[in-house]
Amino acid sequence: MPNSGRDGLFGRDDELRLITELIEGGAESGGGLLLRGDAGIGKSSLLIAAVTVSTSMGREVLRTTGVEAEAELPFAGLHQLLRPLMAAVDHLPITQRRALLTAFGADDGPPPEPFMIALAALNLITEAAGRRPVVIVADDVHWLDRSTHEVLAFVIRRISADPVVLVGAIRTGHDGPLLHAGAPLIELSGLPDAAARQLVAVTAADLPPAGRERIVREGLGNPLALVELPIAWRAIADPSTGPPRHLPLTARLERAFGGRLAALPRLTRDALLVAAVDQSEDLAEILAATSLLAGAEVTTHAWTPAVEAGLVRLDESRVTFRHPLVRSGIVQAETLPRRQAANAALAAVLDGEPYRRSWHRAQSIVGPDDEVADDLEATHRIPLSRGAVAAAIWSLQRSAQLTTDEATRGHRLLLAAEHAFGAGRADLVERLVAEAGGCALSALDRARLEWLREILNDGVPGDARRILELCDLARRCERTGDRELALKLLHGAALRAWWAPAGRAAQDAVVATANGLPGVGDNPWYLAAIAVAHPTQEGPAAAAALARVVPDEVTDPYALFLYGMAAHAIGHSESAVAFLGRAERRLRDSGRLGLLSQVLTMQVMDRMELGDWEQARTAVEEARHLAADTGQAIWDTGSLVNNAMVLSLSGDLDQARSMADRVEQAAGSRRLNNLLACARLARGFCDLRSGRPADAYGHFRRMFDPAEPAFHESERIHAVAPLAEAARGAGLEEEARLVLAGFEGVARHVPVPALHIHLEYARAVLAPDEDAAEPLFKAALSRDLTGWPWHRARLELAYGSWLRRRRRTTASRSPLRTARAVFERIGATSWADQAASELRAAGERPAVTGQPGRDLLTAQELQVARLAAAGLSNREIGQQLYLSPRTVGSILYRLFPKLGISSRTQLATRLGAATPR
Repeated sequence: MPNSGRDGLFGRDDELRLITELIEGGAESGGGLLLRGDAGIGKSSLLIAAVTVSTSMGREVLRTTGVEAEAELPFAGLHQLLRPLMAAVDHLPITQRRALLTAFGADDGPPPEPFMIALAALNLITEAAGRRPVVIVADDVHWLDRSTHEVLAFVIRRISADPVVLVGAIRTGHDGPLLHAGAPLIELSGLPDAAARQLVAVTAADLPPAGRERIVREGLGNPLALVELPIAWRAIADPSTGPPRHLPLTARLERAFGGRLAALPRLTRDALLVAAVDQSEDLAEILAATSLLAGAEVTTHAWTPAVEAGLVRLDESRVTFRHPLVRSGIVQAETLPRRQAANAALAAVLDGEPYRRSWHRAQSIVGPDDEVADDLEATHRIPLSRGAVAAAIWSLQRSAQLTTDEATRGHRLLLAAEHAFGAGRADLVERLVAEAGGCALSALDRARLEWLREILNDGVPGDARRILELCDLARRCERTGDRELALKLLHGAALRAWWAPAGRAAQDAVVATANGLPGVGDNPWYLAAIAVAHPTQEGPAAAAALARVVPDEVTDPYALFLYGMAAHAIGHSESAVAFLGRAERRLRDSGRLGLLSQVLTMQVMDRMELGDWEQARTAVEEARHLAADTGQAIWDTGSLVNNAMVLSLSGDLDQARSMADRVEQAAGSRRLNNLLACARLARGFCDLRSGRPADAYGHFRRMFDPAEPAFHESERIHAVAPLAEAARGAGLEEEARLVLAGFEGVARHVPVPALHIHLEYARAVLAPDEDAAEPLFKAALSRDLTGWPWHRARLELAYGSWLRRRRRTTASRSPLRTARAVFERIGATSWADQAASELRAAGERPAVTGQPGRDLLTAQELQVARLAAAGLSNREIGQQLYLSPRTVGSILYRLFPKLGISSRTQLATRLGAATPR
């Protein structure tokens, strides 16, 4: 038989050249390349060539191949890939080492987060690459288990600075995380006629010219077809009747492989079938199961005919198929009862592996079987404990299919849906919830169904009727004893009221129902529900409760997230950042990147208020990247509006306006007034920076009119000071005072720091006469604004300008100098320019200050620089940001020239004494 690796390379010179160039360049920096095409088109042959090229260049080659039979078995592909490196696992940080060993079933640690496993794999690979460049070769990626697939996508996004390259192959018509990880994609089509004829001349030299021409014509340029069809011709040709009427073409190549089974001995067929349905290549395991299937002892001699037929390769301990289509062809060629019997035989020899045993038992039956269903539900916790959520979901789905009792079936589907939601698989949640909805559920499961529908944003935000339904459902849950579910339902109802107008009655209903639950106290779900549902009315109660909670004493990241959400809703920016910052640190430590993305996003507005614009910018950027890693929507409307606000303050006004346009298009039809308010805020800041205060005032003014779509009870707080600033520039002070008059009454009853700070600025700036203005400026400046540098600097700029206009130039210089320095430090360049202009008008030539080059750093470079300035090593930074140490070093190398420095010891000075996060 011709060598398939060589034969598949006919006409593939361009593709092989690209692979070779990638491998050559991989000695300096990493990258990836994906090959996509139909079965037999030559993907595997190119990967074999990649291995040969890599070996000749002295690269370390790591290989994994997806197997259809093991697509639901957790981390099977990753274990295969990392097997040559596991001797170095002890060099990993302990949290990563435990995560990886637990994923492989070699440790009994707590369930690891999938991204901690991915980071461990990344570091194991990049550490090996520090000794010699690494080439990862992944064949049949579409059949890799999803957990491995996600790890490979994680790795390929992070190897740009490491001597690691990945070459993978995926079949046309399949999708997966690796396809969306940014690697170039080569689409493989059929060979040109000349190359096809050249290949057939080698593979079918004994056939007549007409036969070779027919094979070229019917092979459609598929290299594997051009290798296999001559074999099929010889097998079915009859000299008495002439050439065969039908040949197994490309769509039937798998059956062409399977067709060779008929001539093999019975025990050989049994062995091949067991190997085909087994996810392991372990020879001893396959022989044991084959003996059960055959009813007689089977030895390695049974493999000899299969090896001679070119179907498998055999060594002392493993059996491997020559081509993935051999495996699937064998499965297709056998009957369903035979496949079931093979799976049953495997299950019988896997007593020491309960999850695999239950998996094969599930494949050995068709109809309902409650015993197997119960076993699957019980063992789904095994992959869950190893961080393989996708495998656990499959077990519960299959368990539900085999369950006879309708309520139990629905319960298992809902449990799978909850795991799918935690994994960010909204598409799967929707499908599972819909299926469970057709079952006769218990009362609690019916409530759980409604909660899952709610977290998928099922229905219309702001729908008062739906909010009241959720409140009623929460009361019923409480009566049945599930208070946690009741609070989750109320939180969902509160979010509806937050996103869009629902009316006072609906807001009151959420709060009344929450307050009617006994023993909620400082429960984070409760506080988030009342604060989000009714931020103004419930602000005092929520603030008092939050004051009793010490962030550093809370260990659950989700509880911290909810406390931060409550603080954000009521305008307690410092508390929000304290809770969310603590949540961020714990999530980084544990690798829960899905929730980390949400935590970073929620911090943005509060960090802007507190003048921490650098952190706001890095939070937006990192949240976007993490959303891609975790399969969450990257450019959803919430992300867009955060980006718009950050860009409007940092000076990228065209991009900010473009994003605001997209937010308004997406949110306008659904009256998502929270997002529309933030879009107006971004537009207003853009116009302020462009020197158009009247236009800016118009945007801010809309946020205070209940008849406007941009009106929002909580978000309008952030527009109070900007409204006053714009009004002063546009000569609309009197109108602005009337707009803000209603807030004065609110402020007397609501202890919201952000509101009071904004109002104190507005009172001074909008004061109707000189006698009133100065006391108001001094009163505002007397407040402790240590944690609010942007607001203090704006006050000092306004006060210094006020003093200068009244010819008190000497007195004006000190607040103007301080304001300018703070604006430059936080990156508020337009305000810094105003302060410099005022200083010049006050007779002082401002000295050139600032930190040159800092504004040239990307968000990621700035994040790395701050952590390095705080004294963290490259390895520690990599653990924080889920990057390899070499990548961190590369980022630092790029940013030093931008900052005009030559070593990390100069970073703290250049960045203004950055502090640890």
